[in-house]
Amino acid sequence: MISRRHAFAVAGMVVSLLFSMNLSAAEENKPGFSLTLEHALRLVLEKNPEIAASQSEINARDARIIQANAFKNPELEMQMDNIYGNKELRNLERAETTIAISQTIELGGKRSKRTALASLERDVASWEFKAKRLDLIADVSKSFIDVVAAQKRVVLQEEMLKAAEQSYFAASGRVQAGKISPIYETKASAELASAKAELERARRSLEGARNKLALYWGESSPSFSIAEWSVRENQPIPPYNALLDLALKNPDIAKWETEISQKKAAASLERANRVPDPAIKFGIKQFNETKERAYIVGLSFPLPFFNMNTGAIREAEHRLTKAESEKRAVELKIKALLSDTYQILTSSFAEASTLRDTVVPAQQRAYDVVLEGYRYGKFSYADLLETQRSLFDAKVKYIDTAATHQKARFDIERLTGVFSENVIKGDN
Repeated sequence: MISRRHAFAVAGMVVSLLFSMNLSAAEENKPGFSLTLEHALRLVLEKNPEIAASQSEINARDARIIQANAFKNPELEMQMDNIYGNKELRNLERAETTIAISQTIELGGKRSKRTALASLERDVASWEFKAKRLDLIADVSKSFIDVVAAQKRVVLQEEMLKAAEQSYFAASGRVQAGKISPIYETKASAELASAKAELERARRSLEGARNKLALYWGESSPSFSIAEWSVRENQPIPPYNALLDLALKNPDIAKWETEISQKKAAASLERANRVPDPAIKFGIKQFNETKERAYIVGLSFPLPFFNMNTGAIREAEHRLTKAESEKRAVELKIKALLSDTYQILTSSFAEASTLRDTVVPAQQRAYDVVLEGYRYGKFSYADLLETQRSLFDAKVKYIDTAATHQKARFDIERLTGVFSENVIKGDN
């Protein structure tokens, strides 16, 4: 079993500097600055409108607690009897004026139950806020990796262009020497043109990934020049069961535990609402004819003949049952997501390691040998083109697989909630 703090080594490394960074506003907005993942996360947590909206919801529910804890207001009653009648009651001389104050007394602990319910509703909003922040952190982290991968593809396409140029010049030299047919120079020229087109496409893809990332904190066009990512090789993959234990405690499930408590509190309040609330009255009556005064005292008590709040109680109980079922559904969904993501994590790790340590070096050696031999006529142009494409495909596959692996790590971190230890400070 591993602790939440140390469950996933990458989480701390990715975001431990998030709140320790102290860049000035000028540095943040300076065109062409190098963007780190920690900086990107800080920007989105400060500027993303979804975060602000979730925080406003928490503030609104704080206000609801204040309102729920308030007592019922007293009522002022004024009444005049025996006015503007006939004969002796034609004027106000025999009028009777009553001024009274009535106050409803809540029974059954309604105010405390109402306050407890509002407090739990606020706790639910807090969990939703934490889940929203984790969602954004994971989304931004994966978008950041997309930018890094796109940058690497551009570099690779630039290398591919250089290789195509080398192949073209080698073919051109052999054609001029009369050793091969001019058709091979034409083929090499076509490969060179294709490499240039692929480079332009990679650059456009990079620009799209940069724009998408910058939109998370509200920039219509990215102000950073490059996304800096220090690759951390051979990061350990925690055991599945340890991750599962953490995933079953993440905000998505913790929210439902609180929501079930909230539904129970709502049912308790509805049962309390079945108890009628009496109202007491105290006042003074003025007799205009005799100029005398008298006090009045009254008590009113609703008679629950027709409305026993049965429908509201049953509704609350059904909503409680629904919340319990939804909690189980969320647990099953998270288990399934974790299982699928863990499979991607482990398989992509193995594949990326093989590509990096075995396939790419072997393809690079083969290409170097064939390129050198081609200059001296030991290999055909078809051999050169095949090894060149094989090397390029292996490098592209490594970039894609490494990006898939890293994004799977971020998905695991989102499911386990380990970001909360390092990024989410001052939780509500």
